[in-house]
Amino acid sequence: MTSRWWIYQRERFPILAHGPLVAAFSLSAVSYSALLRDAHNLSFGGSVLAFVTAFIFFAQLRIADEFKDREEDARYRPYRPVPRGLVKLRELAWIGVGGGLIQLGGALLVKPALVPLLLVTWIYLALMSVEFFAPRWLKARPITYLWTHMLIMPLIDFYATACDWVVRGGELPGNLFWFLLVSFFNGIVLEIGRKLRAPVDEEAGVETYSAMWGRTTALRAWLGAMALCALCALMAARAIDFVLPAIVVLAALLAVAAALGGRFLRASASGAGRRLELMSGVWTLAMYLVAGVVPLSVRFLA
Repeated sequence: MTSRWWIYQRERFPILAHGPLVAAFSLSAVSYSALLRDAHNLSFGGSVLAFVTAFIFFAQLRIADEFKDREEDARYRPYRPVPRGLVKLRELAWIGVGGGLIQLGGALLVKPALVPLLLVTWIYLALMSVEFFAPRWLKARPITYLWTHMLIMPLIDFYATACDWVVRGGELPGNLFWFLLVSFFNGIVLEIGRKLRAPVDEEAGVETYSAMWGRTTALRAWLGAMALCALCALMAARAIDFVLPAIVVLAALLAVAAALGGRFLRASASGAGRRLELMSGVWTLAMYLVAGVVPLSVRFLA
């Protein structure tokens, strides 16, 4: 029993890979909120709640994908855990519900005022799970599909920030908008980055951006999302007086991403897109560290 769930997480939701990203995601959110409030420390309970709730949200997103993609997986990707019978959708559904109970219990324990914000995110996740009742319409419009699904990222991040400002009994901080936009574009960077492949790696029935738009256009979209994310990150950094360090980090990351993109266009070997997927993760991790964790640490030590 334990073995098959370990295999499932390794293939579909690797905890060791997702854990640091979710930790940076959630800690950055509460840190940025604290910085906007001109605070020097965080609520321990709020910070733990932000991490646990965000981690469960991302697990629930994976579970929702298993349900949404069950027919395509059975037809084109029989090697995945659900179609090959390793785990059942019913079991995953119970895990998702159990995670929701943990999220709700945590909110009630730490600050009941968080519950309405949790419900809003749940509702949007539920709508995503049924493709907003327009699956064919969305599938025919990949850009609309992309941005409507990535809106879940700032919603989760907004809840994570609330684990600071609501828990502390404060008002909604100003300038939080830029941070939420960073989260939105980070989601797009990750989504496009994991679906960029060399021609030899394209699979029948698997919709990648490199297949839909061509490698050059897909790469431009990926770099464009990074550029927009960087712009929003600078605006967010400006609100907390951390612009210069942000410029240095962002410029270095953009230069590396552009270099990797050039290699991707010239590559023909299998696995060429893997570097861009990895870079997307590095970008996201660095972005969240620079946006909240590092500047709050600097302020604490000053």
